[in-house]
Parts: sequence; structure tokens; C-alpha cells
Amino acid sequence: MSRKPRWKAKSFTNGTWVMELFSWKYFHDFIRQQMLPYSHYIWRGQRDSSWGLQSSLDRALRGKPYADRPQMVARHLERFKYASRGRRTRHAPEFADENDWWALGQHSGLATPLLDWTESPFVALYFAFSDAIKPSSGYRSVWALGAVHHKNQLIEDTHGGDGPPPLLSYIRPLQDDNSRLVNQAALFTGVPLGITVEQWVEEHFQGTTKEAVLIHLRIPDKDRLDCLRTLNKMNINHGTLFPDLYGSAQHCNKSLEIKNY
Repeated sequence: MSRKPRWKAKSFTNGTWVMELFSWKYFHDFIRQQMLPYSHYIWRGQRDSSWGLQSSLDRALRGKPYADRPQMVARHLERFKYASRGRRTRHAPEFADENDWWALGQHSGLATPLLDWTESPFVALYFAFSDAIKPSSGYRSVWALGAVHHKNQLIEDTHGGDGPPPLLSYIRPLQDDNSRLVNQAALFTGVPLGITVEQWVEEHFQGTTKEAVLIHLRIPDKDRLDCLRTLNKMNINHGTLFPDLYGSAQHCNKSLEIKNY
């Protein structure tokens, strides 16, 4: 008797591999069979597979004149720095890097140029399925991004234009006052303003059909509650990923929504 297929390839172009799982239940099998040899991928979950990998700040600036955006971004960050005075922990360290401020803002609800990622595919799966709002596409997404440091090095070596080279940056803040970073195994990426991560990969990996730089797993929305119940048994829930009162409250809310949570 032939085994029922658990996933299928939809496309593989310009460094991006699009896969469709027939159920969230096959996610563990996909990770175990396809991804265990590769430790360099980072992961991101999104509620709707139709969404691109676009930062919240890019969405907020949509429709604004492109030439004005750099100044708007600088003012936005400076305003957040002043608004944060007296609101961080008492012994919070001074930030030497601008990305540390962006990372703090990212986990505080600020519109930033960063995207959240995690080193755990199952944490990403949780974030994909956590929100009860149904995706318009009928599918939720888990994305995996591979290492791009060689491509970044090539871009730096050949960059001859004005301004900084158009890199895809990995950002791993060393912040002692942000426990969510630790509990979520979190890190961030940043790309030049005005483009998405998938656009960056498509531009810089044109013609690549063997190296999966970016993997897009489309997962049916069906049986969302079973998915969350299972992840809760693995100790992946809002209570563990957000070690604060917000996380505690959201975890209790899930218990109201999901029977036998």
C-alpha cells in the first residue's frame, strides 16, 4: 500500500523553495526528514501565507515619498529613545548599537525595520497558528531563512554606490533586560527600506534552483486547535514565550478558547 503524501513542492526559483504541507501534523516529519542536517536556518511563523516578509515600519510608511523615508525613520527612532526614558529596568545598560534600540522596540510594539525570527521551527509554528483570525488564503506560513553571509560579503566587496551596501543583516542583541529574546530563541533580520526579505533573496539569487536560501512552508489552517494543544504539551505557549504578565494573561485566554488546553 502506497503511503499518503504529506507535502508537495510548489516551486523552486531564485533561491526560494515553496512547499505545501497537507496538514500541520506533518510539520514534525518535514523537519525531521528534510531539515535536521541543516543547522543554519532560522524560522518565522505568519498567520497568512499571502503575507510577505515585510517589516512593520515598511508597512507604516507605505505611500510615503521614498525620498522622505530615511529622515522619517531617524525621527521615529529618536522619538522612541526619548519616550523610553524612565521606563526601562533600573539597571538597563546603555545601547551602543542602533539595532539594540530597534530590537527593544520590536518586542514593545514599536513599528521597526526588523523582522522577528527564531532558531526553533516549532516556536515559529506556534506563532503561525496562535492567532484565531482565519487567514484569507486558507493557509498559514512557516518561513525558513538560510545563511547569506557569503552573499553579503560579495555585495560588500562589489558595492560602489552611495550609501551603505544593500545587505540582509542578522541581528542578535545581547540584552539582559529582554527575557523574551531568550525564551523565544529570538533574533532579527533587517533589509534595506522598501523591500521584503523574499524580494532581497530573489534579486541576489537570480537563477538559483538548487540552494534553498528561503523556504516557504504553506500549512492548511485546518485543525488549528489540535496544533496549539500539541505545542502546549511541548511547553510552547504564550506563558513560556512571553515570561511576563502579558504572556501569563494570553496563556490563560488560550485556556478559555481551547478545550483541554
